[in-house]
Amino acid sequence: MTRNFLSVADLSPHEIGLSIDSAIHMKGGESPKPLDGMTVITLFEKPSLRTRVSFEIGIRQLGGDCVNLGASEVGLGVREPVADVARVLDRWVDIIVARVNSHDSLVQFAEYANAPIVNALSDLEHPCQAMADILTIQEHRGELRGQRVAYIGDGNNTAASLAIACASVGADFVIAAPPDYQIPTPAWEEANRRASESQSRVGWVELPQQAARGADVVYTDTWVSMGQDDESEVRLEAFKEYQVNEELMSYAKPDALFMHDLPAYEGKEIAPGMIDHPRSVVFDQAENRLHAQKAILAGVVI
Repeated sequence: MTRNFLSVADLSPHEIGLSIDSAIHMKGGESPKPLDGMTVITLFEKPSLRTRVSFEIGIRQLGGDCVNLGASEVGLGVREPVADVARVLDRWVDIIVARVNSHDSLVQFAEYANAPIVNALSDLEHPCQAMADILTIQEHRGELRGQRVAYIGDGNNTAASLAIACASVGADFVIAAPPDYQIPTPAWEEANRRASESQSRVGWVELPQQAARGADVVYTDTWVSMGQDDESEVRLEAFKEYQVNEELMSYAKPDALFMHDLPAYEGKEIAPGMIDHPRSVVFDQAENRLHAQKAILAGVVI
């Protein structure tokens, strides 16, 4: 696999398949120790529950040691230049896992450090989440090729990574979002390129019912991501017709999965009770963050 994992696009479709297979084997009980004797630092500029805990547990299960740093302890680009932080940490640790405000910080880490860099979330992508999502779909649907994944809502970092991941494995991806909230052009172009290679389809529609019709998976995420609080009123108004509820699920296939990467906000992007919907696999997604990330960590050091 690639030395750095900043984007789903850093992995070829074949490597994505290998990583998912590795995650399945580790979830099934295999206990490799590829991080034996290694130290991994997890640097978090943003709050985290699933990402931080799953990485810390995964690192230890793979035989490594973990050191955690918060935003106030480092002050990336404020207290100290990103390049200097990267060069200092590179002298001490074997892998840098970073959850950052700006994707450019990850690019600088990759430029100035020799240690592998893993994107634990940036403003542009959330690749670890996408890998866990693909793992979850495969577990429940038995295959990935030909699945129709309907993403309802903001074309944010989660949507960008998921679009590239789906296109890579031959799943169709369609996003329903207002025109001003589309997946950024670079990620969308990469998804289209990979869809062309895998003979799958990616597309955008404005109405959520169009996206959900015949879907195997209905996926949504928060309308207001971290750092967008000042846009909250505008976003809530823009997305008010994009709530995933029982009526919207009725457009999908009878056995369609409901997915959300959490945290979820009832009464906004989802109706009350959707997390516990009979077709919800939300907590399987959360569990699979551990296994997907273990496979990613193993891949960057092999």
